[in-house]
Amino acid sequence: MALWGLGNASAREVHARISDPNGLVCTTTAKVLDRLYAKGLVARERSGKAFIYRARVKREVIERARAKHSMGWLLGREPRPAIATLVDAVEALDPELLDELARVVAARRTARRGS
Repeated sequence: MALWGLGNASAREVHARISDPNGLVCTTTAKVLDRLYAKGLVARERSGKAFIYRARVKREVIERARAKHSMGWLLGREPRPAIATLVDAVEALDPELLDELARVVAARRTARRGS
């Protein structure tokens, strides 16, 4: 969402940031911002004839939710083969990430035990 980079911005300012490569018109950008407002993901204040929007949800929260959804879809009903493939992919990106994965798993197990 362009608002994370812009801070506070009008629909025109957001449109100027995202429109060129996507071929969007400003009314499409405004409509998306209105929908995000209706869902509580952005806040807005009137400034003259326009609204000034700002993100209400941190980027990290949205990225985590998207990743969780994607992983659920990817793992499906039989997650074991996908988990093995995930470990392979993590190792191919950066072998040290396997250590980070192990730390996260260990922390989750500790938290689950209540220790």
